[in-house]
Amino acid sequence: MNELVRGLTNLRSLRAAVRELTLEQAENALEKLQTAIEEKRANEAELIKAETERKERLAKYKELMEKEGITPEELHEIFGTKTVSIRAKRAPRPAKYAFIDENGEHKTWTGQGRTPRPIQNALNKGKSLSDFEI
Repeated sequence: MNELVRGLTNLRSLRAAVRELTLEQAENALEKLQTAIEEKRANEAELIKAETERKERLAKYKELMEKEGITPEELHEIFGTKTVSIRAKRAPRPAKYAFIDENGEHKTWTGQGRTPRPIQNALNKGKSLSDFEI
């Protein structure tokens, strides 16, 4: 996509591309590009119109609220805030295994994830995982 944008926005690239086309092909491409640009302009105009209408409605509601003596706090009490369901973090798992690392520190492991190197080395030497249970 970036290559296409660069080609369409660079005059030298466009000239090089047009040189390889017949006049009929170039005019056909121009018509299609103009159609696409007109559609883009229409879409932009619709978006601007919708946003303008929305702002006008908001201004009308604000004026009506002021006329009726309604405060934003009162509306907030009525409507409240949306509650977003947030997935709760699960509680950390308790440690199942204890071991001493290379630095002589006592460490624990839940049994999930990658096996710690000291336990893996001991398992490779023939020890059992039950030897490390807490």
